[in-house]
Amino acid sequence: MRIVIAGGHGQIALRLERLLAARGDEVAGIIRKAEQGDDLRAVGAEPVVLDLESASVEEVTERLRGADAAVFAAGAGPGSGAARKETVDRGAAVLFADAAVRAGVRRFLVVSSYGADPGHQGDEVFDVYLRAKGEADAYVQGLDALDWTILRPGSLTDDPGKGLVRLEARTGRGAVPRDDVAAVLAELLDTPATAGLTLELIGGSAPVSVAVKSVAGN
Repeated sequence: MRIVIAGGHGQIALRLERLLAARGDEVAGIIRKAEQGDDLRAVGAEPVVLDLESASVEEVTERLRGADAAVFAAGAGPGSGAARKETVDRGAAVLFADAAVRAGVRRFLVVSSYGADPGHQGDEVFDVYLRAKGEADAYVQGLDALDWTILRPGSLTDDPGKGLVRLEARTGRGAVPRDDVAAVLAELLDTPATAGLTLELIGGSAPVSVAVKSVAGN
């Protein structure tokens, strides 16, 4: 498969790119800064320099043409203010989804967040983040032209992945290594029967492949 990942220099994206390239997929990662390109090449991915905060839908569509799947893994990141939660976590996700529709890329994965909710209340930056993520998810869920799956991981850690997770519509709070988030994303890309599902993910007791198969078709 050819897979295009938005937020290609992110911590989950780099892990996912390494996994996909190692199994023989063709992977492109969209990045904002050319100097990030070497990190993508090091994991076997093709860097594509494009700022999703300022790009037009036509520009993003061109980068997606010919892809078999797209993954939105971009985020404003910790330390960014409320304004960038709106422009990246919501705005860039909507743009990327619209471009996927235009490019005819049906398979579409979103790395969201546990607690994402368009109706989330509060004015703190994290409240704005959860609301922006929820609004982006709701927008994608309304696009019939996409075979979307939305993944909402719990608290992210840099612990080594265990390959054991809990993946359900509702998991409750918990933590999950970024390694295991990437592994679940790779498995979801191979499991089209997970289209139309919004799933929460935390550490658990099920091997990744078993966890994904158990929700497929639900």
